[in-house]
Amino acid sequence: MRIVFWGTPEFATPALRALLGEGHDVVGVVTQPDRPQGRSRSKLVASPVKIIALEEGLPVLQPEQPKTPEFISALRAFEADASIVVAYGRILTQAVIDMPRVGTFNVHASLLPHLRGAAPIQAAILEGLAETGVTIMRLVPALDAGPMLLRRATPVAEDETYGELALRLSELGALALIEALTLVDMGIAIEQSQDDAAATYAPKVDREHTKVDWTQPAVQVARAIRAYDPKPGAYTTNGGVEVKLFGATVTHAHEHPPGEVLSVDAGGINVACGEGAVAVAFVQPAGKPRMAADAWARGRGSVIGTRFG
Repeated sequence: MRIVFWGTPEFATPALRALLGEGHDVVGVVTQPDRPQGRSRSKLVASPVKIIALEEGLPVLQPEQPKTPEFISALRAFEADASIVVAYGRILTQAVIDMPRVGTFNVHASLLPHLRGAAPIQAAILEGLAETGVTIMRLVPALDAGPMLLRRATPVAEDETYGELALRLSELGALALIEALTLVDMGIAIEQSQDDAAATYAPKVDREHTKVDWTQPAVQVARAIRAYDPKPGAYTTNGGVEVKLFGATVTHAHEHPPGEVLSVDAGGINVACGEGAVAVAFVQPAGKPRMAADAWARGRGSVIGTRFG
């Protein structure tokens, strides 16, 4: 089967490697244009998917918008049997979706129809789900609403971070993709429509979502910190300094205002919440590297009794 692969971030790389490892004929790769990174924003950096494509000698297309006549002509020249989309980052037109002979398929990081949208992994942690997974579906223009070929579930650990869960789901998605493509190639894939009435949504993560609300119960605060670890990082302020927080666990009850630093020890900084408290193991002050929270606290003198928020 001749395949065009669409993807951009690290999450998409296991699926591309799996296709190549299983001997699929990946005839082209579509990924986001190189983007500036670093504090000076002067260096253009290729996406993780592009790096693999170049290593494998695969043709790469990088349109700003995947709908110009020039791009459509180049895409048609691949004569693909199928397109595979994994976290590409752009909405595809119906003409692009319908171009491959057997269609366009997507790897989505939730058990659809639950958590449609841009940030299903973060949402699974925020909601405290005991289980999430991946879905292989046929792509349609509506948001993550296409018929499903496969769903594969996995438990979510109580202390799992976004980065850890994303890694596991990317590998699970790659395995499920190979299984689904085998069924499609054999002509025995069964597609199941989603129940739109049961759909829930996980919107794109904006900066406003990542600010810690210390008035929330400690369980929810800890989930929020894990949901944005390692990127973009949940943040708060202390003494006018912005600080990102990592490695949160729920600790003891207290009778202090939300956001107050209760104690500092080798396990981190204990901070009061609306109900209960959290221990924060690592912090990243603005403009500085990530460090142990107790070391940061010692460097600032006494933070006990000060407030986050």
